[in-house]
Amino acid sequence: LARAGCEVRVVHTGKEGVQLAQETRFDLIVLDIDLPDMNGFEICREIKQRHFSRQTPVVFVSGRHCEQDIGRSLKLGAVDYIMKPFRMEFAARLLSHVKTKTDSTVTLENAI
Repeated sequence: LARAGCEVRVVHTGKEGVQLAQETRFDLIVLDIDLPDMNGFEICREIKQRHFSRQTPVVFVSGRHCEQDIGRSLKLGAVDYIMKPFRMEFAARLLSHVKTKTDSTVTLENAI
């Protein structure tokens, strides 16, 4: 995404992600399920409970190929679940969610 001209912010723990989402208005949040301190489901739940990030689209990216995980992520408010390894359509899918959110043609400026 960075090579495509997108501004990307990366964190390595759930706590850092929740804090960053609280401090910054993002166009999109990308979450893995397996993180060292919290899982992506907990992070998504916390993000969606906060007014400032409730409308931010969340996309899960995971190596877990489990229908229960996909269903759980969507019930928590995620707009997509992309399984690793992903292909070239990864960036296009993310940009599609940003476009849907803003309802105009944009480039992805902020993503976790």
